[in-house]
Amino acid sequence: MMLNNNNLAAINKQLPTPTYKRDSLKVGIVHVGVGGFHRAHLAYYTHLLQEQEDASEWGICGIGLRKGDQKIHDVLIKQDGLYTLIVKHPDGKIDSQIIGSIIDFKLGHENADPVVNQMAHPDTKIVSLTITEGGYNFNPATGEFDFENPDVQHELQNPNSPKTIYGFLTAAIKIRREAGLPAFTVMSCDNIQHNGDVTRDMLLAFAKEQDKDLATYIEKEVRFPNSMVDRITPVTTPSDIDYLETTYDLKDEWPVTCEPFIQWVIEDDFSNGRPEFEKVGVQFVPDVKPYEKMKLRLLNAGHSVLGILGALHGHPTINACMEDDIFVTYLRAFMDQEATPILDKLEGIDLTAYKDSLQERFANPNIKDNVSRICSESSAKLPKFLIATIQDNLASGGSIDYATLVIAAWCYYSDKGIDKNGQKIEIIDAMQDQLHAAASNTKTDPLAFIRQESLFGNLINNERFTTTYSDLVQKIYTDSDIKKLMN
Repeated sequence: MMLNNNNLAAINKQLPTPTYKRDSLKVGIVHVGVGGFHRAHLAYYTHLLQEQEDASEWGICGIGLRKGDQKIHDVLIKQDGLYTLIVKHPDGKIDSQIIGSIIDFKLGHENADPVVNQMAHPDTKIVSLTITEGGYNFNPATGEFDFENPDVQHELQNPNSPKTIYGFLTAAIKIRREAGLPAFTVMSCDNIQHNGDVTRDMLLAFAKEQDKDLATYIEKEVRFPNSMVDRITPVTTPSDIDYLETTYDLKDEWPVTCEPFIQWVIEDDFSNGRPEFEKVGVQFVPDVKPYEKMKLRLLNAGHSVLGILGALHGHPTINACMEDDIFVTYLRAFMDQEATPILDKLEGIDLTAYKDSLQERFANPNIKDNVSRICSESSAKLPKFLIATIQDNLASGGSIDYATLVIAAWCYYSDKGIDKNGQKIEIIDAMQDQLHAAASNTKTDPLAFIRQESLFGNLINNERFTTTYSDLVQKIYTDSDIKKLMN
């Protein structure tokens, strides 16, 4: 039985399906980057609200700006925007339901007009983003906007032919301003510290080069709330698709799997109204920065610690790492000795309980999160998750040993691309060639990898760090059994 509107009544005999009238929903949220996380998080919260309240003005239109978005577009169009959310509990229990909050999907990589027009539509009140760290187009070392990007150069000269998120946003905002429509909110849902501030700064940098008057309008009228988002969402596997077919005779070409835990902390700062997400568990706060820092430095950095080290050892998944006592001990030592001391004051948070919950979540045997996914785009993640922790501890005199071993392991990972058993590691990174080139010079220059200023800033000039790193990286190249250095 195919998943689509026509079959919902039949599907409902086995699985929960939307109870609200999907054909009465209007697009109020335009979301760029419809991956698994968006469908397990913002789209899920929106679905919950539509189940409980009259939230018909908050339907979601998915947006894809890259050629790679064609597949998810085609699947969701075929399935009328419907998909199955499969929640896997640690005890083996599985809850599945059909999510209906996405009601349309538009692509912009060949023809920008449908996307720009949807963003500019009077009903659109929020443009939300999950475009990954690399999509924000900033130098990770300096935080400055990258004007050398060829796509940015193109759209500065051709504002009616956008290619990056910034070109699309400015094109839509300009139309709205000229039509006398209120500005929409730009809401980042990515794992970037101060994600709203970063989005604002990057968009303003771009707009000032393209249209100074428009930049002034954006600065005055557009809101960019910071947020902290959290839900572990592994890549969908063929076995997930098979599970639905075998258990429910349901054909869903791209379901989403996730853990039961979910969290969203966001600043209540919107340009033109917002959904009443507080009714479904979202926490609105005046300042989200301490919470997002906690999450980035503990959960996201902890994931990277397990991912990079686990990849070299040959552990295929995060839960496999957590079945290894050496990895569990190492992770907790990193969290306790290096991440926790540099966190800001947190009201209402028991950090010991939070770290305990992270270990339980990482160890969930039913969330087989591949280390390759966790390690993907490490060049965009580690400067914010891990390298920033090293820099903070260097400034305060704290421990750097645990995080620095991960950086040394990242060098070997980028150079050799094999685990201790000689098996090839799947490396997914936009900077893969540059990382490999730098790492491959390590034998003649132990500091070659950390000379990449765009990633490591001025760490090359810190004697304490370079001494620690040089010692660890040479040990890894002498004996690649990473657990000997972790023990």
